[in-house]
Order: sequence, then structure tokens, then C-alpha cells
Amino acid sequence: MNVLNHILKVLFFLLVIRPIVLIYIGLNVRFGDRLPLKGPALLVANHNSHLDTVVLMSLFPLGMLNRVRPVAAADYFLKGRFRSWFATRIIGIIPIQRKAGQDNPDDSSDKLQPLVDALEANNIVIFFPEGTRGEPEKLGRFKKGIGLLAERCPNVPVVPVYLNGLGKALPRGESLLIPFFCDVFIAEPVYGRDFQSRAFVGEVKTRISAMAQANPHLQEREDDDLYF
Repeated sequence: MNVLNHILKVLFFLLVIRPIVLIYIGLNVRFGDRLPLKGPALLVANHNSHLDTVVLMSLFPLGMLNRVRPVAAADYFLKGRFRSWFATRIIGIIPIQRKAGQDNPDDSSDKLQPLVDALEANNIVIFFPEGTRGEPEKLGRFKKGIGLLAERCPNVPVVPVYLNGLGKALPRGESLLIPFFCDVFIAEPVYGRDFQSRAFVGEVKTRISAMAQANPHLQEREDDDLYF
């Protein structure tokens, strides 16, 4: 990242995102001391809103922003010159393809490699295992990718995070931000070395579901696999 893009990134989070997070939606962070302050680490969260990514990034010191890399769909965020520049240079996404290749539709290894590379470079990677934004306060099916990634990086701490209220502050398909008190719950880390791939997916979802029990409106949503 060049110096200009770095300055723009810091200014965007300092002057736009942090005032929104602290004042407009009144974000409340629970167990913030569990947030990893160095990489490699993997944050795994539920996904209801475009706010999810920038809210999670805003939890880190400004000086760490270049080390915090959210995973995002290439087919959406690399569409259009400005959107692509903003996503890659200001947000710093790791773009992945959501559809498997024609030669091997069940193979997700190529899609995981950029994430592995980012972790090996001591970055903090943000990962949404539902694969897409769901309805507010509904927890969707977790895809297998998080288990495969943990299997390939067994010693990297995986920190489950539950985001509450962001899907109501900025629902999917809406562009108007609504004032709504939001919470971030952070769990203790879990490691891929302690579980088989499929069991790891269940363990992460169990930990996120446990944090969500304080929300009486949570529902389970079963979707078809969208990627991974």
C-alpha cells in the first residue's frame, strides 16, 4: 500500500467510521480484551450487514489497520473501478471467488490459499463463514471453508465474534443508516489443531450461538452452500 492510500485509509476510519460506530450506533464491545492485537489471527463472525467489516476493523488501533484483512467476494467487490479501488486499497480486502472452478466444483483449496498467505504474513484475517449477508438477528448455516482453513493453519488462534444489531442499523439491500444500539461479543480463541475440520465448524458456530443467547430474536436459518 502506498503512502497516499494509507493516509486515506486512516482518515476514513478516523473521520467516518469511528464517529458512526461510537456516536451514531453506540457500539458496545463485550470482552474486548480477547481481541488479538497481533497476527496471525482469524476473526470469525456472523454476517448481517456491510457494516460488519468496518465495525470489526474499527476495534483495532489505527496503526494496525494495514494488518487487518477482511475476506470478501471478488465478484461483488471487484466490480467497477471505484468499488474495486476502495475495497482493495482502503478496506484492504482479500478477494475470493465464491463459485468453484468447473474442473473441480468441490475444490476450495485455490480459494483458501490467499487467506493462508495472509495469515503466514502475520495478518489478522476477518472471515464470515455464512458466506453472505443474512437477515437481521438470524444465524445462517456455516460453510465448510472455516474448517478447511483451520486445518491448514492449525496453530493460528481463531476468535469467534457475535455481532448484534448491525443488520438492523444497515440491513441488506438498504443504503440508509438507522441509529440502533449494537453489540460486539468476543469469545476465547479456538484452534484447528484441537478438532477435525467438520467438528471445528460446529465448535465455532456453537460458541457464536452461545454468545447470541442474550438476543431473544435470534433464529437459525438454513441456506444452501454459497461458497466453500
